[in-house]
Amino acid sequence: MTDTATAETASAERLFEGADWDFPTLQRIHDACEEVALNELGLDVYPNQIEIITAEQMLDAYSSSGMPLFYKHWSFGKHFAHHEAFYRKGLRGLAYEIVINSSPCISYLMEENTATMQTLVIAHAAFGHNHFFKNNYLFRQWTDAQGILDYLDFAKSYVAQCEERYGRVAVEQTLDAAHALMSHGIDRYPGKKNLDLRAEEKRAGERRAHEESAFNDLWRTIPTGPIKSAELLNVERRRKLLGLPQENILYFLEKTAPRLQSWQREILRIVRHIAQYFYPQSQTKVMNEGTATYVHYRIMTRLHEQGRLTDGNFLEFLQSHTNVVFQPEFDDQRFSGFNPYALGFAMMQDIERIVTDPDDEDREWFPEIAGKGDVMGVLRDIWANYRDESFISQFLSPRLIRNLRLFHLHDDPADSEGILVDAIHDARGYRRIRRELARQYDVGYIDPNIEVVDVDLAGDRRLMLRHVVVKGAQLNETETRRVLQHLADLWTYDVSLVEVDTKDTVLKEYVLHPRAMAAAA
Repeated sequence: MTDTATAETASAERLFEGADWDFPTLQRIHDACEEVALNELGLDVYPNQIEIITAEQMLDAYSSSGMPLFYKHWSFGKHFAHHEAFYRKGLRGLAYEIVINSSPCISYLMEENTATMQTLVIAHAAFGHNHFFKNNYLFRQWTDAQGILDYLDFAKSYVAQCEERYGRVAVEQTLDAAHALMSHGIDRYPGKKNLDLRAEEKRAGERRAHEESAFNDLWRTIPTGPIKSAELLNVERRRKLLGLPQENILYFLEKTAPRLQSWQREILRIVRHIAQYFYPQSQTKVMNEGTATYVHYRIMTRLHEQGRLTDGNFLEFLQSHTNVVFQPEFDDQRFSGFNPYALGFAMMQDIERIVTDPDDEDREWFPEIAGKGDVMGVLRDIWANYRDESFISQFLSPRLIRNLRLFHLHDDPADSEGILVDAIHDARGYRRIRRELARQYDVGYIDPNIEVVDVDLAGDRRLMLRHVVVKGAQLNETETRRVLQHLADLWTYDVSLVEVDTKDTVLKEYVLHPRAMAAAA
């Protein structure tokens, strides 16, 4: 075979030429990525659905928490105007893709992307994120990939019907309050597994009728005059009757708020289910993005080795990839914390090195995987069984700590010596740095522990909450008052929050009174 014939054969095997693409080209790109992902990397993915959207549609998706099927709310429009203004001025770029954890897994690609970028984002989203969504234990425990699209469609339709029937202002006020409490509408323990969302939609009417009946029985016990009996007001009995203490505040309001109408309870339930859907994503940002970045790097590299991508295409990819995994130094004006893409990808590559070419230090720190040889087997196991906090605490290596030049600062206001370097690159320092970095991703440490602990049924029916302060990290007063105001509006009676330390010493107390909400039309 002549050199010319060889060159023509290689060119014929290429996925595309230049920057332009069409839908047959996208099909070839998807099939080529799928071949590498399934046959060489051993990935297990949901069926893929790829949608092409404009920059304006991408901005719209941005504004609704990355969910183009979301119900309408004024805050989404506000975010859209903000993002659009920065985008039009050239001060901010857009994501090349948005991916939805569903079955089929939906990847939204911008039509402005070049053919190379479409290849990159298909590898990243349709195979990297897709595999992680399907296999990681948090997503398997907490999300219903089969039912989420139908449930979002139901939620969008239900909110629109409520606006027509009860008025836009009344619905917006309820959504505002529910959104303010969204992060406190989550079940955090596996025993309270999320419901099948398709079944949730079908049973909505029947469940509401039952809950209203149960609600009436409960609140008939509220004394309207003098106290009738000590037994009725027994604290333990009352707390048991109300299901207290309760960390899921939206759930508590949905079940027991005395004056909410049935449509308001359904809206609280909708917001609660959507918050639960996003819960695993907040715990796996480093792992999820690290997995997708590692997968797209492996797929793109393999396609280039096969001659399906030209050198120019591959250089275009490398430029984008390098920007994605860029980590500014601590003294750089652009530093705003750890880039999850950079940290996740670096750890995936470091695990690959430990598995294939370990040194003595690696064998000491990681005896179970050092030199094992099966890179993808080890990574697939890690992707399935860890979240950010446990992933970092177990797999951040001393070599990577040195390469990233990590150190730990001790900053205690009570310490007269000021800010001190608390951990450096030595045996104790490595463990301290790894532990402290992992703690930054531990939801049990960074999320405030707030519970509904009691209701004053004998008095003014005040709802009582309690926040246990960890390491002196009290709540921001301004934000706390705003959120409690929304809570009081839904409860329709006073709400109090007491902040206590681990010794039960009261540090601060808030009391908010309800405002009048718009009457339903």
